[in-house]
Amino acid sequence: MRLLWTIIWSFLLSSMVTYVVSSMQGGSFTWSAVIVSTIAFVLAVVALGEGALKEEAE
Repeated sequence: MRLLWTIIWSFLLSSMVTYVVSSMQGGSFTWSAVIVSTIAFVLAVVALGEGALKEEAE
């Protein structure tokens, strides 16, 4: 369930960031940029959440 919410939030935030950046640059909104950044966000969150930032049990 955590992975599903991670994907949903990553997609929404990637869409927002892509829209804002493309509007500021005067370009057009592209779904391929949204998909690529969504994949990058999901991989980064999973890597940090499951590996790098995992607390050790005492």
